[in-house]
Amino acid sequence: MLKKGRYLLSTLDAFPLLKDPRGNPLPEIALAGRSNVGKSSLINHLLSQQGLAKTSSTPGKTQLLNFYSIGDEWILVDLPGYGFAKAPPSAVAAWSKAIDTYLNTSTSLKLVLLLTDSRREITEEELSLIEWARHRKIPLCVIVTKMDKLKKAERDVKVEQVKQITQAEVLGFSVKEPFPRVLLTKRIEQIL
Repeated sequence: MLKKGRYLLSTLDAFPLLKDPRGNPLPEIALAGRSNVGKSSLINHLLSQQGLAKTSSTPGKTQLLNFYSIGDEWILVDLPGYGFAKAPPSAVAAWSKAIDTYLNTSTSLKLVLLLTDSRREITEEELSLIEWARHRKIPLCVIVTKMDKLKKAERDVKVEQVKQITQAEVLGFSVKEPFPRVLLTKRIEQIL
């Protein structure tokens, strides 16, 4: 079971390097995905803490990298969404640059959770991030969100389709069902 989360800070630069009492950097897990894919809902559901991450129906609400301490043992980094966002192009460019900088400079990144909406097709941005993670040898797991929006017969088909396209580890996820949370928790605990 994952421990309680605590919001630390939001930034586009000066990324924190947090350490344990022995001085070792805390491992980081990053959440990436399109705007409005359900990153904030996943955080709240995963940690059983409603309201920890602010949710919105407006795409592009997360415009900074949000850092959360989980039990003072590891850091969850919520990256701004890409794709359609209700934000000025200059803001989108700024947070895109910050995402690139974070991903390419973090020495504590241990896992990327790439969220994709079950009702959408895999995008070039998602495939690029998967390829980047492979190149950097950073574990990546594709989380297919909003599975409850699909008919039961379509769910396994969608997960298999995403596996074929991405050639990555894939988990189906819904904030309305408890079992996917258990599977994702186990995956995170394996990496830590």
